[in-house]
Amino acid sequence: MIALLISCIFCLHLLKFNSENMPYHKFEEYNIQVTDDVKARYKSIIEDLGEDSEREGLMKTPERASKAMQFLTQGYHQDASEILKSAMFKESYREMVIVKDIELYSLCEHHILPFFGKAHIAYIPNGHIVGLSKIPRIVDVFARRLQVQERLTEQILDCINDTLKPEGVAVVIEASHMCMMMRGVQKQNSTTTTSGFRGAFENMETRTEFLKLISEKLS
Repeated sequence: MIALLISCIFCLHLLKFNSENMPYHKFEEYNIQVTDDVKARYKSIIEDLGEDSEREGLMKTPERASKAMQFLTQGYHQDASEILKSAMFKESYREMVIVKDIELYSLCEHHILPFFGKAHIAYIPNGHIVGLSKIPRIVDVFARRLQVQERLTEQILDCINDTLKPEGVAVVIEASHMCMMMRGVQKQNSTTTTSGFRGAFENMETRTEFLKLISEKLS
């Protein structure tokens, strides 16, 4: 028991020593060539805007911005259809499946400023269902590209429709755009809603049921 106590004390001292004497290191994996190229461009942009890229607060900004942009556009290197296929299961359920209030963050391709909001997605199975977590994942795949909200809505809709081949698909996206809030017309309270429907959701009764369900709070 004493030996165990001594061992624990030693481990605590070792952890304290390491935390005080070893610099913080966060492991992230990025393409080195792309990181360096984009970093150099950000450095030039900062200087062209009239700032000193060598001052303390900005010295690491070009590299951080380069990595951030790679993260925010990683959807170009991901296959949304394959993500859905990885979790498709045969199932006889043929009623509406809704995943709503899916947070999304994207970059407007016109000004490279963020737009953000929520996606509401429904489908009616036709022999197959998909793991629920895969639906938000494909939202991220398409959102993490330079986008317009209209195209984002269609890409999500078409991916589910073409891959899962359900009886119908519905997608509604509500988002706020920083290009309208921070610049231009500067309307801070404006939101944009886009929608798309395929198959059974082109029927007004089914569409109305979907829209009612996503607008209500379940008790």
